[in-house]
Amino acid sequence: MTDGAWSATRPGLAPREVATHCPYCALQCGMTLREDDTGVSVHPRQFPTNRGGLCQKGWTAAELLDHPERLTTPLLRDPATGELRPASWDAALDRVVTGIRAVQQDAGRDAVAVFGGGGLTNEKAYALGKFARIGLRTRHIDYNGRFCMSSAAAAGLRAFGIDRGLPFPLADLGRADTLLLVGANPAETMPPLVRWLTEQRRNGGRLIVVDPRVTATARQADLHLQPLPGTDLAVANALLHIALTGGWVDRSYVAERTTGFEAVRRSVAAWWPARAEQLSGVPVADLEETARALGTGGRVIILTARGAEQHAKGVDTVTAYVNLALALGLPGRDGSGYGCLTGQGNGQGGREHGQKADQLPGYRRIDDPAAREHVAGVWGVSADELPGPGVPAYQLLDSLGTPDGPRALLVFGSNPVVSAPRASRIEDRLRDLDLLVVADLLLSETAALADVVLPTAQWAEEDGTMTNLEGRVLRRRALRPPPPDVRTDLDIISELAARLAPDDAAATEAAARFPADPAAVFAELRRASAGGIADYAGISWARIDSDDGVWWPCPTEDGPDTPRLFAERFATPDGRARFHPVDHRPAAEEVCSAYPLHFTTGRVLAQYQSGTQTRRVPALRRAAPEAFVELHPDLAARLGIDDGDPVRVTSRRGELCAPARLSAGIRPDTVFAPFHYPGAGRANSVTNDAVDPISGMPEFKICAVRVAKA
Repeated sequence: MTDGAWSATRPGLAPREVATHCPYCALQCGMTLREDDTGVSVHPRQFPTNRGGLCQKGWTAAELLDHPERLTTPLLRDPATGELRPASWDAALDRVVTGIRAVQQDAGRDAVAVFGGGGLTNEKAYALGKFARIGLRTRHIDYNGRFCMSSAAAAGLRAFGIDRGLPFPLADLGRADTLLLVGANPAETMPPLVRWLTEQRRNGGRLIVVDPRVTATARQADLHLQPLPGTDLAVANALLHIALTGGWVDRSYVAERTTGFEAVRRSVAAWWPARAEQLSGVPVADLEETARALGTGGRVIILTARGAEQHAKGVDTVTAYVNLALALGLPGRDGSGYGCLTGQGNGQGGREHGQKADQLPGYRRIDDPAAREHVAGVWGVSADELPGPGVPAYQLLDSLGTPDGPRALLVFGSNPVVSAPRASRIEDRLRDLDLLVVADLLLSETAALADVVLPTAQWAEEDGTMTNLEGRVLRRRALRPPPPDVRTDLDIISELAARLAPDDAAATEAAARFPADPAAVFAELRRASAGGIADYAGISWARIDSDDGVWWPCPTEDGPDTPRLFAERFATPDGRARFHPVDHRPAAEEVCSAYPLHFTTGRVLAQYQSGTQTRRVPALRRAAPEAFVELHPDLAARLGIDDGDPVRVTSRRGELCAPARLSAGIRPDTVFAPFHYPGAGRANSVTNDAVDPISGMPEFKICAVRVAKA
């Protein structure tokens, strides 16, 4: 065990072990868990994505299993004292069901909403979407993955007809002659992936990073472009402009495999490099060097991540890089292509099977009559009974407790009090609900506001599947059962469905319709996804076990899976990829005399997402104990701020207070804060809630602020 680990000793326990995957990011590193009478230990294992490597978060993942702050009994809010107190499962579930019935009887079915998470297994994501639509009959369901990859997903769908983060195996990164990373910092967000970057450079490849900060990843790059936040789209258009003038566009590929290029060619004609330099701050020489490396590099890969995507123009920004990749003839070519680095552990699978407001299992659109008929048939209901599309995550959260919004919310695996933009407003919205129910393993900041808290199993206590950033479906295996008074999310969903039924016979039918056995849920998911974009019909647990995972789409059990997409055609009706002209536009909020600085957010190595789990691990807490505000020494000198001084960052929406951290690796016109922390250091108290009109992605990565010594 690592230093500071908690573990309940079990004298005389027979040793056991299980091969599984890390509970954190979308790399889904392979690991082996071992339990004996001294506790649970983590051991890396050879798996294609991590090749025996783990980051500090993975090494310490088991420390939460027996953590003293773990929830081990339901909690109910005492109306007399306002405090959360331990309760029985019967009392807790009765309170949930009574509250749901009261709200829906008074205000209709859509008065209850569901909010899921990108860390839920495929089985739980599927069951949650099904429960919302035929258990609660509400259209209001979305999930925190909306804040992760939704812009890249929308751009991929409109260009390629399909959304899979990486349409090729991760190992391709190590073979690339030129690799362009835009808004990605895997050295801190998914460190084992850096092995592929190291291999790429060892093989003579060139790494180019686009990021406003000199991150740990940027320090490894051969070339670092440091644009003003929010100008990535202008950089992409300029790169395509240079590629056109340099003669590096693959004209035969464009003619044979794409449509719409002429409109894009005309649109980027105005993006001469000097114009892009003036707007972004990236020197013309660096733009030209980048375009030349991409246009002449042999095997070339372009990757985007949150830095490019978490903007109110995120879909257009990703589209600009997709346009560049298509013009260079990259997608579908061996060792080349465009991809997106998914963030959350099941950010890919979590959006494929029904948690998103507008989707049904298999990545089907909920407003498609044929899709509704197919899924309704699997669920044993009429298509007319399925509700229509809901609203994206921020719009849903912002409407809670308002006259026209939901009055009850069920949250599974998410912590919007810390993770949502304009978080103070969302916290107020949650407080205004008639009923807030949170299922979690720890008392997150959102759970602390709940009327009912339901303790759930951890990743090492349940079976299921996850889909990693490659679209590879993996098996998560249980090492041991959950504690006696802790249930899995599937148990909770099944029990709620039964209790909401009008009579005993209907309750029995509902329990059968929502099985708690993940193997049974996955078998149904396969049928529901059959024929869809994300087709899992041919994926079985046995096949996953024998093949180190299975890539979707995989329509038949005895047929091939699809590690590489686009080799012969794209997933569009005519098989051609679509160019889309896109133009730069300013951030939703520009700097001014009152708010003269740009603010951006991101992650640090030792913490993950809202920090609910990692902030409770001693080694990780020591490594990154608190929020900070990163600013350039020149800016700090102008403001009279020394390293370590408490500073206040203020936007039109709120403020955060944290110690200053001076760094020459950030632009003098920009300040940065990590988003893992609650309270005074909560970065999302400041961020902008403007959203992309296509994806619903909020503009986390840029807003206008002022900074002063606190």
